[in-house]
Amino acid sequence: MNKPRLLDQVRDKLRLKHYSYRTEQSYIAWIKRFIYFHEKRHPNTMEEREIESFLTHLAVKRNVVASTQNQALCALLFLYKEVLGCELAWLDSMQRAKRPARLPVVLTVQEVLNLLK
Repeated sequence: MNKPRLLDQVRDKLRLKHYSYRTEQSYIAWIKRFIYFHEKRHPNTMEEREIESFLTHLAVKRNVVASTQNQALCALLFLYKEVLGCELAWLDSMQRAKRPARLPVVLTVQEVLNLLK
């Protein structure tokens, strides 16, 4: 009996672990983009270097926001850990997308009093 195709294995594992349908769609899309980025090579033949290059490409060339890059990372980690059974070393050299600086808005006592008038 033939082994199921890679994306079918991913779907089966996601459903087995009760992930939402939207998460399934997102993870499948990111895994496809990863495979196409590396010219349709099977993920079994790729290692951390290829994952880092894909995620760095997203941050540097595609200018994706940090949450988008993180979603792609989660999809690839799921693929390698849960489906392929590979443990990956931490991806230290990867260029991360920059999170926007968020400054808290704090009003002075006088500004609060003015607002309440």
